[in-house]
Amino acid sequence: MIETPAAAIMSDRLAKEVDFFSCGTNDLTQYTLACDRQNNDLGRFYDPHNPAVLRLLKMVTENAHKNGIWVGICGELGADLTLTETFLAIGVDELSVSPRAVLPLRNAVRMTDTRESAPRLLAAIDAEYPETL
Repeated sequence: MIETPAAAIMSDRLAKEVDFFSCGTNDLTQYTLACDRQNNDLGRFYDPHNPAVLRLLKMVTENAHKNGIWVGICGELGADLTLTETFLAIGVDELSVSPRAVLPLRNAVRMTDTRESAPRLLAAIDAEYPETL
């Protein structure tokens, strides 16, 4: 499980030791942004669309693929249809979601063609001042 920024940063080395990565996005977001999503005073800072989180997921996916393993997303983010296109552009291999989210996600994946949008999405993640994705 890639659930901490440390694991994401070390994913190039960890990928040599495992068969796959599963990114726990709830914890990864919380630890990356140093805020407890269940704390009412800090919850407004919990933003899974934050470029820091997306850059970590991109890095993990690249490191996984360089080492011949697949990467999946689990947690609430997998079912976030506003990020489906971004996950496909990054190259995420699997989105693990609750049963009620399967059909909407399947439809979103079928309707998504990243051939044109991938360069823009990847550039936005890597931009010095990324826009909201």
